[in-house]
Amino acid sequence: MKAIVKPMEYDYFARQHLIDEICREYPFIKRSLIGKSCMGKDITALKIGSANEYSLITAAFHGSERITATILLMFIEDLAFAIKNDLSIEGVNAIRGLRGRGVIFVPCVNPDGCDISLLGKSACGNDADRIARLCKNDFAHWNANFRGVDINHNFNADWENLREKERKIGIYGPAKSRYGGPKPESEPETKALIDLCKRTKIRHTVALHSQGEVIYWYFRDYTPPRSKRIAEILATASGYALDVPVDIADGGGFKDWFIEEYNRPGFTIEMGKGENPLNAEFAEDIYLNAREMLTLAAII
Repeated sequence: MKAIVKPMEYDYFARQHLIDEICREYPFIKRSLIGKSCMGKDITALKIGSANEYSLITAAFHGSERITATILLMFIEDLAFAIKNDLSIEGVNAIRGLRGRGVIFVPCVNPDGCDISLLGKSACGNDADRIARLCKNDFAHWNANFRGVDINHNFNADWENLREKERKIGIYGPAKSRYGGPKPESEPETKALIDLCKRTKIRHTVALHSQGEVIYWYFRDYTPPRSKRIAEILATASGYALDVPVDIADGGGFKDWFIEEYNRPGFTIEMGKGENPLNAEFAEDIYLNAREMLTLAAII
């Protein structure tokens, strides 16, 4: 197989071109637009299979964690190749594994933030000076969306308490990370995922982040009993550790909202190790280590 997705940096347009190529090569992948970013970039979903309910795997909530978009596209390509050629992936026949099941992928939840982290001022349009002030010219570690809202703090899951935690560490408004917005669900990127979940029955969600090689599966008393068992399976497949978020990392996230809203399992998976942004050259190694976990996340 000649890989379409390579371990390298991709801006929004290059990433969309990759998606174009993958969909041309594997026309059974159903592509849809689930929303637009603050700057009007497409937030794209890719669906494989057909079912009454779907697993949902998402990536790139944070600009400096854009490597997760590349990793997820690598998996989508591998899974599609296995389906097209009736092959196995990580010991699972892809066609049989997805029989009666379906999976939806959102490779890049925050395309604006990813471009700001990668390209700096040139990705900021007329607001380059504002964003430069917010991040003190440290564009590489920009995690928020274009408006300076951290998407993974913007979901309505104990949002008020999370806002108080933000204020205790000095975050009162738009910032490069950790600002939850003026109100929960204020951002178009957040709404895109919420609307997707409202119109599609999702059996569980996975949100890919970097870094740390840990799996977060718990959100207080809302957590369904089977969540831990699934998390243990994913941990065994990857060698990642199970963990529970605390303090500023607790609440406001996509998996928190999904668990509370639907009483179904949700997982945040921190991929790779090092300092964000992880070098794009590591994407393939991180992916290969996590491929069994991703395969199970898609079909379990």
